[in-house]
Formats: sequence, structure tokens, C-alpha cells
Amino acid sequence: MACLTISKFALIKNPKNKPHNLVRRTSTEMDKENFIPRALFCFLLMVLIENNHAAVVDVKTKGAKGDGKTDDGPAILNAWKVACGGPSPSSLLIPPGTYFAAPIQLKGPCKGPIEIKATGATIKAPPEVAKFKTDGWIEIEGVDKLTMTGGNYDGQGQATWKSNNCASTGVCKLPANIRLTNCKNAVVKDLTSTNSKFFHMNILGCDNSNLDHVTINAPGTSLNTDGIHIGRLNGLNITNTNIKTGDDCISFGDGSKNVHIEKVTCGPGHGISIGSLGRYPNEAPVQGIWIKNCTITGTDNGLRIKSWPAGTPGSASDMHFEDIIMQKVGNPILVDQEYCPSGKCQKGPSKTKLSNVSFRKIKGSSTTKVAVKLICSPGTCQNFEVADINLQGPGGPATSECKNIKPKVVGQVVPPACP
Repeated sequence: MACLTISKFALIKNPKNKPHNLVRRTSTEMDKENFIPRALFCFLLMVLIENNHAAVVDVKTKGAKGDGKTDDGPAILNAWKVACGGPSPSSLLIPPGTYFAAPIQLKGPCKGPIEIKATGATIKAPPEVAKFKTDGWIEIEGVDKLTMTGGNYDGQGQATWKSNNCASTGVCKLPANIRLTNCKNAVVKDLTSTNSKFFHMNILGCDNSNLDHVTINAPGTSLNTDGIHIGRLNGLNITNTNIKTGDDCISFGDGSKNVHIEKVTCGPGHGISIGSLGRYPNEAPVQGIWIKNCTITGTDNGLRIKSWPAGTPGSASDMHFEDIIMQKVGNPILVDQEYCPSGKCQKGPSKTKLSNVSFRKIKGSSTTKVAVKLICSPGTCQNFEVADINLQGPGGPATSECKNIKPKVVGQVVPPACP
């Protein structure tokens, strides 16, 4: 690349110290005088240009076969090490093709922003659970400004669902398809997760992050395959996302704060759930959840807040659901402070306090006669509002059921809430 040409003329003082005489100097003299600064300028310019171009590391240059049989996990890991430690920003490229990969742990911090670009690629996990020693297949930890673009991550979980006994034992040691831990300012876009053995995406501690145009695909019979599970983070947007799975489309664990969900389609599955809460000691509060302009179709539940009976103290506040369409959904609006999936829970009131909760502009059809169900423990539910609700029951009007709560009613609410 050519550098700037330095002029052959110089304004210098003449021997008689008269400052404005223009003295012509020879080309040879000027070249000798300006060689070092000109060379230094060119060197610094090239360094600047190099450091502002993304370094692309193709996994195939690190040994990936892309034949769907060979374990390409080591090649992906080697490419990650180069990209993560290289110039900023950098990109790990998984070209179009089918890749087989055993569990991968990609750890930061990296020297700068990094992208995993897998547009047109399918990455497949081992079908055998015995191959997994941790609770994730693709695990990424401690990376600031991570971007994941494209790719179909296939967990091949069909065999696992048949032997899944999580509901009866209460213990699950199965891998999520994608687990992001403490990845601040992350972006996940145009990515598909298919047939996970457990949760499809587990997003923990990833403050100020965005998920956009994500697709989750698994049959409604796939057990414990939550689409996106969120926990212990502050600031997350989920938009333009389509989730079909066998458990909660989106679930919130403790410590979820300032989460905005918009333009999500959900179903089949178990709906969108905050909780379950109150099961473990020292749970962090849930606060600031906005879910709007979503469509829920053919799910077991719609919008759900659930906490365990007895359990441990905790709180969830400022949760707002608005402009939601329900299409043949069981329990479209459900607050359940007696949540006990195994039927073997301690008896007693929930210790999770719920406050500043609103359900607004929710319309559609319910497959259960009771379309609005608000079951609270004594004194735990405060400042609830239901506004402009229109839910029809199966074959006729729906009803509501309430316990230990009297919400504020705004506009027309069908069925009448807690009459």
C-alpha cells in the first residue's frame, strides 16, 4: 500500500538567516533526509490497518473434516484459542457443512470481541449421554462481546428423552445444547437449536445481551427441553424468536433482572414461565420482566409464575405481560404458589413474595375451563392488575379461580377475575 508522498521542497532559513526564502533541494538530499520518518509512518499505518481488520480463523485450517462423523471438537477448540488470543476483533468460522463435535468448552477472556460464525453449518452432538461430563455441550464462559451467528446446533437428544426421569427424581444431570456463562454484551442471532437433551439454551450471568431471530425446534414430547433458560443476569432482550419444544419456551430462574421479550412465538411447549422460585437457599430476586406482543399456541400453560410451597424466602416484582395472543392454550394466565411437579413437596405457604404484576390485553382461546388462575399464599401477592382480558373457554365461557388475592381490574375482563 502506497504511503503519502513527502514533498521535495522545504521551507528553510537561508545562510543569512532570512526566514522566507524558498530553497530548492535535490531529490537525493530529500530522500535521504525523509527515509526514516517515512518508513516509520508506513509501518505504523500498516499496523493500524491490520489491527482494525477481523482475523478470521477457519476451523478447517485447524483440522476440521466436516464429514459428520469425525470429531471436529478439537479443531473447533484450537481455532477458538487462536481467535480468542489473536488481534481484535476476531472470528471463528465454521463453513457450511455437517460437523460432529464432542462436548466443547470455550473459555475467555479473549483479547477483544469475537464471533462464532456458522451460517449454513450443522453441528451435531454425540447422542450418548455418557459422553458428557458437564451440564453443557457447547459451553462458552467469561467472554465479553461474544457474537454467535447462524448454525444449527443439533443435540440429538431423542434417546435421552425416553429415559428422562427428572420430573420424578427432581435431579437432572443432562447437558444443555448451548450454555453461556458470564458472557457480558453477548449477541446471538440467526441461530437454531434442535433436539437438545436438556435445555436448549442456558443463559447465566450474561448482562446486557441480545438474542434475535433464534429458532428452537424439538417435539412437544421432548422432556425438560426448556427453550431458553435465563438466570442471574441484568439486561437481556429476546426478539423475533420462534420456539417449539417440550417444556417451557422461556423460563426465568432467580436473579433475572431487566429482561425484555417481544415478538416471540411459543408452542408446542409449556408456555413462558417465571420460576419455579423458592426451591433453593439464597435465591436472588427477580425484577423487571416485560413480555409483550407474543403468540402462544397449543401449550400446556400460557403465562405462568410459579413458586414452591414452603421453600425458601424470595421475591419477584415488576413483571408485566401485554398484547399476548393465546391459541388453544391450557391455563392461559396462571400464578401458582403451590407448584409441586413431583407431588412430594413440603406442605406450607410459599415464601416467595410477588408484587407489581400486570396482565394486559391478553386475548384468545383456552383449552381449560379455568382460563385465569391466581393461587397465592396468604399475604404474598400484592399490587396485581388484570386489564382488557378476553379469553374464551372450550365450548363456552371460561371461568377464573383465585386464592388469597384480589387484583385491580381495568377495562373489560373476560372471564371476570376473582369475582
